[in-house]
Amino acid sequence: MSEVKSIAVLTSGGDSQGMNAAVRAVVRSAIFHGIDVYGVQRGYQGLLNNDLRPMDLRSVGDIIQRGGTVLQTARCKEFMTAEGQQRGADILRERGIDGLVVIGGDGSYQGANKLSKLGIKTMGLPGTIDNDIPFTDFTIGFDTAVSIVVDAINKLRDTMTSHERSSIVEVMGRHCGDIALYAGLASGAETILVPEVPFDLAEVSTRMAENFRAGKRHSIIVVAEGAASGQDIADAITKNNGIEPRVTVLGHIQRGGTPTHNDRILASRLGDFAVRKLIEGDSAKSCGIIKGELVATDIDMVVSTKKSFNMDMYDLALRLSQ
Repeated sequence: MSEVKSIAVLTSGGDSQGMNAAVRAVVRSAIFHGIDVYGVQRGYQGLLNNDLRPMDLRSVGDIIQRGGTVLQTARCKEFMTAEGQQRGADILRERGIDGLVVIGGDGSYQGANKLSKLGIKTMGLPGTIDNDIPFTDFTIGFDTAVSIVVDAINKLRDTMTSHERSSIVEVMGRHCGDIALYAGLASGAETILVPEVPFDLAEVSTRMAENFRAGKRHSIIVVAEGAASGQDIADAITKNNGIEPRVTVLGHIQRGGTPTHNDRILASRLGDFAVRKLIEGDSAKSCGIIKGELVATDIDMVVSTKKSFNMDMYDLALRLSQ
């Protein structure tokens, strides 16, 4: 067991629903164990600005249900440099910080990994709607984002059915198609396009035309932004079969709103877990959940590994979309 007297927590990169619940868990778990805790404002930029503020129980009251992040977040090019990373580590030491909890996605993890190599005890929490962090089944914010997309598709399906039209829904996921996959399966989409699986636009167009000839009154295509743009898909379909799909780009609405109970619970469990691992003397780890069990994986391994795509679920969605 190591003696941890003071820790800091920051949120970095794109925000995700449940970040506040994670911050709350870190703060309250630290206080429960008699540890001073500081919130870093605006991510790594705030760290370099030495903007660390003491937090108490009231600092995180009434935030578990809120989207976004009360600590705010910002991109920081300076922290991508060796000089910036060294300065960040020096500031943490000067402030007497024994450990740092970083909540964010891949870029945030890269920063945490750099700080750990400079002697700072770090823990990473997977806060990203994309679900693209390996060695965890789910990331904080993913469940809420999928729920938002499913709700949007439900509404679109109502109007598309009324007009007997097709709809293309473009969702977030530059390198990972999990939002498109899970939302597409949950909403009964006829076609799901993701960056992990090659597709033929001529085949997509033919399938849509066959669906209408078979009596379907509507057709929903869910496409991850990393696979193609919704408008490009629509233009290709119109050229191939004459059907003119309506395109909806959901954009940043997927990041907002109150987190689901799943995201609140996941964030709470992971935040408390990170604090306990720091108290135990652990460092340079990514906290995650696999088959319901909390796990801590070397962050070096996490940042150098690409998360595998669930082809079984993709094949299931394909079988059920007939």
